Parts: sequence; structure tokens; C-alpha cells
Amino acid sequence: MILAVVLGWQLGLAACVPLLTRRFGRDAGYPLAVGYLVGAALLLSRLPVILDDREVAVAWRWLPELAVSAALRMDALGLVFALLALGVGALIMAYCPRYLSADSDEDYARVYVTLTVFAAAMLGLVLADDLLVLFVFWELTSIVSFVLIGQGGRPAATGPAVQALLVTVAGGLALLAAIVLLAVHLGTTSLNTIIAEPERLTGGPAWAVGALILVAAFTKSAQLPFHFWLPGAMVAITPVSAYLHAATMVKAGVYLLMRFSAVFGGTLAWDLTLLAVGLLTAVLGAALALRQYDLKALLAYSTVSQLGLLVGVIGVGTPAADAAAILYTVAHALFKATLFMLVGIIDHQAGSRDVRELSGLHRVMPVTVGLTALAAMSLAGLPPTIGFVGKEAIFESLGAAPGGTWLGWCAAGLGLLASVLTFGYAARLVHGMCEGPTRQRQLREPSWAFLAPAGLAAVLATALGPAVTVLSPLVQRAADDARPGGGSPYLAFWHGFTPALGLSVAAVLLGTLLFVGRVRVHRWLSAVPTTPPFAVLLDRGRHALLRLGAVVARGAHPPGPAPYLVRPLLAVVALAVFALVLPGVPAPAPGGPGRPGDWLLVGLLVATLAGLLVVRSALAAIGLTGVVGLLLSAWFLTTGAPDVALTLMLVEVLTAVVVMLALRQQPRRLTGVGPGRPVLGAALLAVATGVAAAAGTAALTGRTQLSEPGRWYLEQAEELTGGANVVNTILVDFRALDTLGEAVVLAVVALGLVRLTAPAGGAGTRPLGGAAAGAGPVAGEPTGGDVVLGLAYRVLAPVMLVASAVLFLRGHEETGGGFIGGLLAGTAVGLGQLACPGGAPLLGRLPAVPLLAAGLSAAVGAGLAPLTVGRPLLAPLHVESPSGLPSLTTSLVFDLGVYLMVLALVVAAVRRLGTPAARPAAGVAR
Repeated sequence: MILAVVLGWQLGLAACVPLLTRRFGRDAGYPLAVGYLVGAALLLSRLPVILDDREVAVAWRWLPELAVSAALRMDALGLVFALLALGVGALIMAYCPRYLSADSDEDYARVYVTLTVFAAAMLGLVLADDLLVLFVFWELTSIVSFVLIGQGGRPAATGPAVQALLVTVAGGLALLAAIVLLAVHLGTTSLNTIIAEPERLTGGPAWAVGALILVAAFTKSAQLPFHFWLPGAMVAITPVSAYLHAATMVKAGVYLLMRFSAVFGGTLAWDLTLLAVGLLTAVLGAALALRQYDLKALLAYSTVSQLGLLVGVIGVGTPAADAAAILYTVAHALFKATLFMLVGIIDHQAGSRDVRELSGLHRVMPVTVGLTALAAMSLAGLPPTIGFVGKEAIFESLGAAPGGTWLGWCAAGLGLLASVLTFGYAARLVHGMCEGPTRQRQLREPSWAFLAPAGLAAVLATALGPAVTVLSPLVQRAADDARPGGGSPYLAFWHGFTPALGLSVAAVLLGTLLFVGRVRVHRWLSAVPTTPPFAVLLDRGRHALLRLGAVVARGAHPPGPAPYLVRPLLAVVALAVFALVLPGVPAPAPGGPGRPGDWLLVGLLVATLAGLLVVRSALAAIGLTGVVGLLLSAWFLTTGAPDVALTLMLVEVLTAVVVMLALRQQPRRLTGVGPGRPVLGAALLAVATGVAAAAGTAALTGRTQLSEPGRWYLEQAEELTGGANVVNTILVDFRALDTLGEAVVLAVVALGLVRLTAPAGGAGTRPLGGAAAGAGPVAGEPTGGDVVLGLAYRVLAPVMLVASAVLFLRGHEETGGGFIGGLLAGTAVGLGQLACPGGAPLLGRLPAVPLLAAGLSAAVGAGLAPLTVGRPLLAPLHVESPSGLPSLTTSLVFDLGVYLMVLALVVAAVRRLGTPAARPAAGVAR
């Protein structure tokens, strides 16, 4: 259960961010850092159990029919990556408060929320024991990284964010295909079961699954030919870059390869692919880093190189290689987080990241430059840092590469070349800050609070070299988990005079020569093309797809109504013919409407539609359109569908309100058909469409037989759910997952509307009622409205709110429910916006974002609650209440979430239409 607690704790931190930022502002990073450390401490409390070769696991049924569980499991390997995500995350959170400018418009809440969700996604990924759960968190890291890279809406960030999303999501699709193959072939998605029985995966599926997993890992960890997206992601703010490069997103691919090496390791194709791709990426990334002057770009290409080195050593396939990869993963997280944070400090203080403009920096910022030198030493593999121990272990492992002695020498040679290049750009990074005169004498050291996170990481990266034995038990246990049955060596700082030590010395000597000849080397490297061919192909393909989409969508924006009618006409005719000729489809019941009331409604509909054709008043057209909907509602009511009738009636009323808001700036009279327009042709087309729709309706409906699913719902719904309203039980019980998905779509749309409504430079989290500060009246001060509408609003709004609450509470038993109740409450909000444009009393400052958050939390919480008692996701739970009170059920809580999200969407929509940007002047079209 501790794993669920930690994951829930991390998500809870994200939910608390708005409150923390409201209380502490940018300093909210400090309590968040403490929260990260609490999660890490909870995981570390299980370290004795892990070292004793026992696992920590918890599971709930998720999709029982598919044998899928929401399962979490932590072994030593998962613990290492989880501690990196939380430990480095704590440093990043403590770094953010001083990095984020106090006088900027930066939305602290948005930054902190996305970073915290990013940490939770990585945590869920490395603790998942079911492949579908792993996939969900895998994709969540891609989505959140896209948000983080493109955060702030900067034009320069849009392209890299989209590129990163496309590449990593493509890899996610490959991972999903691999999971489907595994599930079909093995009958399980349990990661522990698959790893424990690798011999079950043989033959053709093994090759396909292995190839798909390699593609997924290579895209995530920026390996050739997918390496180009990671340097582009440097446009993100420095805390994001530091976290993404050091401990989260890119390490996910490394983790996946370590996990599945237990299944595919020892296969020559798997091992050689990892060796070749990884080491070539390491060399290419280091060479590209050597030609950079921008410090963030240098570190970005350095990450590509270091990840390649890790992938290559995983391909060696020995216990010592696994231990070396795990140790160097820890080392890389420490020194790369340090370097990114220090570069952010330098950029923050000096206003530049160009190494050519930072000469003599050691004279004015000696502590910053000294910490940078410590981290660069670990990057270059110099003693006494942990980077030196990790690099030596990698050299030792590469010499034992599979395929013969010559391949071992080749692998060690490529690793040495990458290390030589790494030493060269690490030396250039430090030398560029110290060489020459001080160009910016006004600079000074930042505050200790700004330096402390980077300083702590630099000290750890240095101290853990001689003290690497502290890490040895955990690293050994993690290596054994990565490849069961092995026996990884005990880690030590000094192994004597070994070939690996000789390679380390050679890397330093050759790197020094490379640094001495840096001018000539840079001239050579400058001739290398800057844009990878694969990136060019991806960009061209994306633009071609967008052009194709524009061509396809062109028909959806015709200048007149005729194209809108032609396609439905053809579709209805085709469906009607298909239904009539399809064998086995029962014929419609004979006869037409049998009740006089039906004919009366038909007559009223015809008269209303005829009126719509001739009126020229916009207000009259809105009213007649609403009458059509109300007549149809009455028809549904007379045929025994009160829920559908009430929903349609509320939608029609709300639509009328929204259209009134939208048409405030439109002409008061509708424009007629201009001369020369084909009026007769349009009329014939309209008549043909109506006749076809009527024929299709007659062909596809009117059958007296009740379907088997319909009969089952009517007979079983009340017994299984406790609800007598079959429509509501279908929505919140039987098809709750569908409803949750639709509610999430509503939430996304509402958030988009909120963002459109937010003032320029605002965060979108401010209350949306009334006008912006200093720009007009606020809520509670109705101005510019209609007197009659204002009086109607004051009388009707309280009644509508009470009625919406009643409809919500009775929805499980009688007509009503969360959707209907939310629509009615939203109609009250819309009426208030229409009556009082300057801000309606009672509902004028109803906030959209908190409503969305509360609604989504309620719906998701109701869905997850059954997992705590071993029942499937979204299964109904009942809590008996005292006599006389309604029972509390998860269905009711779920329906409350739907109510709040529908209300939030309406609030966002009517506020969007009522803002000055959308409504420059007042006045209702008449």
C-alpha cells in the first residue's frame, strides 16, 4: 500500500499547488520540495525489504475481463529510478523560487503543477507492474513534457514542443503495439510474470516485440535517429530542462531497456543493436556538443551523448554492465542537474548563455564557477567524483561486449572516443568561464538559496565517488533485478591498475590534446550539417499532413448552406437503402402516428419552420428555433422519455441564451438572399434532404421489438445499481467510463475557454466574473443590463438553483441527474450574464477553474474508490446512511462531478461570450 500512498501523495501535491502558490507565491517551491522528500523517505523506508530480495507490491482489479490490474511493484531497480525522480525533483523545486522572477507574469501555479505531475508520471512509470499501467504513465510523461516545453505560449517553443510530442508519442504507439502482442501471445500484461518467464516468448512475436520496444526506448531517450528532439527541448525554462534531462523523461527509455533486457538480453540482435545505436549516439552527441557556444545547447547534446553511453553499456548484457549502467545513471542525474541549474544561474545573473561572453567569470562569481567545475569533473570522469567511478565501470564492461574480442575492442574504442570528446567540451565549458578579462564586472554571486540546490548536487556528485560503497548494495540488488540470475560486482572507488583505469587516463590525455587544438577541431566540426536528415523528413511529413488536413477540411467551410446539405442527403439515402436491403432487419411497424396529439405536434412544427423561413428579425429567429426544440421536447415527453425531453428542453433554453450573447454585435435583422443566388435549387435541395431524412427515420426506427440489451437494462438495472432511473444508471454506472471520458473532454474545452477569457498576461486561474481589475464594473454591480431581464433573473435564479439541486439528487431514482442539473444551473448563469453584462449578483463571480477541478476530482475519485476495497475501477459502492436519509454511493459522487463540470463549461462559455473582447459594445439584437 505504501506505493499507492506515495503516488497519491505526489498527485495530492499537484492538487495543492494552487493553494500553496496563493499563500507563498513563487516560494511555494520550498514546501513542494519538502513534499518530494517525504515521498522519497516513504520509499526508502522499504529499503531493508528490497535488499532482502523481497518486493513491495499492491494491485487492484482494473479490467477483469482482460485480466488487467492496476498493479504497482517496487524492486531495487524501480527504487533507484523513483528516488532519482523524487530526489532531483526536490532540488529542482527548491531551485525554482529564486529562478522565477518576482516581478514577472510567470504563472507559478502552472509551472509547479506541471512539474509535480511530471514527477508523478515518472514515479508511476517505474513502479508499474502492469504494462498497460506503464503505458498510461509513459504517455503521460510525453504529454506533460510537451506542456512544459511549450509553456508560456512563446512562438519559439511551439515547434520544438510539437516535435518532441510527435517523436515520443510515435514511440508510445510502438510500445502499445508491443504490449498488445505480448497480451495476445502470453495472455497477460503483468510485467513481473513476463520477466519471470522469458522462455514463453519465442518465435515471431519475440522479434516483433523486441523491435517495437527498441523503437519506443530510442524515441524516449533520444537515440539515433531520433536524437534531434532533445536539443530542441532546451527552449524550455531551465528548471524544466534540468528535470527532463536529469531524472525524468529521457531516463524512461533507459529504464525500459533495463527492464526488458531480462527478456531479450543475451539475444545477439538485441545486444548488438543497443551497442551500435548507443555508442554511435554517444560519439555523435559528444561531437555536436563540442561545437556549441550556447551552454544549454552544449548540455543538451551532452545528454544525448551520455544517454547513448548508457544504452550501449546495457547492450553488453553482463551483470557488471548492468551495475555500471545503474551507477552511471545516478551519476548523470547528479552532475547534469547541477550543470543545468548553474547555467540557469549564470544566465539569470549575466543575461547570456554564450560562453564567449562569460570570460573572467571566476573573478566575480567564484562559487558558481567552482561548483560548475566540480560538476564538469564528474561529467568528464575525473577523480574523485562519482562520474569517475561510473566511467571506469563502463570501460570495464565495454571490453566484455558479446561477439568476440574484436567487438569488445571496438566497443571500448567507441566508448573511449565519446569520453575524449566529453572531456573536451567539459574543459571548454569551464575554461570559457575563466579565460580572459572579466566582461561583466557588475556581476555578483546569487543568494545562497539560489545556489544551495546546485551546490548540494555538486557536493553529492563529488563525495559519492570515494563513498561509492554506500551505493553498492542497492546498485548490486538493482542489477540483479534487471537481469535475474547474475551476480554484479561490488563497487569500489579504487580497483588498482586495471585496463579500465588505463582507458580513463587515455581519455584525459587525449581530451587534453583535443582541448588544446579546440580552434582547429571546431573548424572541422562546423562543416557537419546542423539539421539531421530524419528531422527534415519528419518536419516535411508533418507539414504535408497539415496541408492534406486543410484540403480535407476545406469542405467544412463552404460559403453557403448547400454543401452542408448534400453530404447528409447522400449519407441518409445510403443508410436508408442499406437498412431496407439488409437481410434480417425487421421491417418498421405499419402505420404512422396513431395519436391525434402527434399530428398536432407535427402541424405546429411545420408552422414554426415555415415562420423561420420568412422572418427577418434575429430575435424572432432565435425564438422560433427554440420553439422547435420545445415542441420536440414535448413529443419526447408524450412518448415516455422524460429524461430526454427535459435534457433537450434545457439545451434549447441554454442555446437561446448563448445565441443571444453571441448575436449582440450582429445586425438586428437577418440578411436576405442576394440577387442571382439559386433560390429554386436551394429549395429543391432542402426539400430533398428533408424527404430523405424522413425516409431514413422511417426505415431505421419504428420497430416494435425491444432489443436484448434494452430488455436486460430494464430488468437488471435497479437490482444491480439500486437506481430506478434506467437512463441515469446507464450513464453513471454501466457506461461510467464513457461518461468520464466525455466529461474530461468537457473539462478540456472549458479550460480552453477559460484561457481565451483570461486577461493578457493573466494566468487563467483568476476569477472570471465581471471585468478585469480597473477595466469596468465588478460582479455584484449590475450595469448596462435590461431591467426586465434583470428582474426575471433575480426572481428565477434562486428557483433554478434549487430545482437543479433537486434534479441532481433525485437523478438515480427519477427524472434528473448530474447532467440535467448542471444544465439548469448553467442556464441560470447564462441568464445572469444576459441580464447583467457588468456582473450578475449571486452567480456573477462563479469561478470556472475551481468548479472544473472539483468536478474532475470527484468523478476520478469516485472511479478510483472501488480499487481500495479490491473492486474494479468505477464499480458502484454503497454506504448506508441513517434512516430517512438517502444512501451515499460512488454513483452519486460521480454524478456530482458531472454536474460541476457541465456547470463549469457553461460558465466558461457564457463568460467568454460576455467578455469585452468578444463583446465590444452592449445591446441585444432585436
